[in-house]
Amino acid sequence: MSSFNDEMAQHQVAWRQKHIADKRHGMQNRQTRPWILPPELWEEGLWPGIRSGSACSLPEYLRTPGREIEKHKGVHNLKSSWVACANLYFPFRQAVGLSMLAGFLKQHVSPLIEVVEAVELEYAEEPPLDPQTLLGEPKGGHRGANQTSPDVAFLVRTTSGKGLILTENKLVEHSFYPCSGRKPEVRNPDRGRCMDFQKLIADLPARCWQLQWELGSRKNRKYWDHIHLSDHGRRILKRCPAATGGYQLLRQQALAEGIAASDRYEVVVSCVAYDSRNEALIGCLRETGVDDFSTGWGPLFAGRASFATFTHQQWVAWVRQHDQDGRWADWLAYASERYGYGQ
Repeated sequence: MSSFNDEMAQHQVAWRQKHIADKRHGMQNRQTRPWILPPELWEEGLWPGIRSGSACSLPEYLRTPGREIEKHKGVHNLKSSWVACANLYFPFRQAVGLSMLAGFLKQHVSPLIEVVEAVELEYAEEPPLDPQTLLGEPKGGHRGANQTSPDVAFLVRTTSGKGLILTENKLVEHSFYPCSGRKPEVRNPDRGRCMDFQKLIADLPARCWQLQWELGSRKNRKYWDHIHLSDHGRRILKRCPAATGGYQLLRQQALAEGIAASDRYEVVVSCVAYDSRNEALIGCLRETGVDDFSTGWGPLFAGRASFATFTHQQWVAWVRQHDQDGRWADWLAYASERYGYGQ
């Protein structure tokens, strides 16, 4: 584990000792750890203001007919980035929080943002802008499972029309994960070809296994159909940007570009919210040619969708600075104690 991962594990164990009466250790991926709750206690890891029975109930939101979102399998892990996303951003989806989000996103994502109209978890557009149609992902995927669904999306109104901010949320993860086309079970005959970018980009159809391998009823994912590399990107990339640490970023970038091309939105942004202490994540693409993903990923592309990042620390600091009537005092205290996002 990275040092930040270790520190967060210790922090969550200490938080649990103070706030959760049930001390049983839960299991995830066949591992029993003190920062993992028994699965039935997963709501104990939520801010009280979004638990069952609250005015902004996350469980009720997830099971709303027509929405039906599958929560991540690791929600009983107190280090879960999915739960962190829910704790940090979901409470602001009601009217009293949308203006707070709008000011923050205008400052940190796009100056064109005027109003946040909705906050949605595990976001997906309706066909033909859904991940299956746009990206060639397998049928049967749904919000939260087996498809590219950004952790949280902010639907906004801009100075000239509608906007969509697709956001991947991270906490202790060390990367954006390696490409699925390089997994042993997909029988890629030459995984090394992903590691020479100039040869790869010269003949993508022949060299990218995502464009060749079959799985069940689907063949050929379409991520590269929507990716527009800049001259800078073509020059500095050493390997495929998805190969070893940027797979989620490439998928979200492709999704954003596909949606942007539809002209349904005036502004489309692929975004990442992350913890500023997570140095492993920040530098996870260094061997790809990008020293810091937060500043180096966006310049790789020259499409219609833009790229932006912000940290959880910046968001909590914004709320603290702009919460003039103390409406969010309890949430601020929780964010500080639970994740260390203090003053």
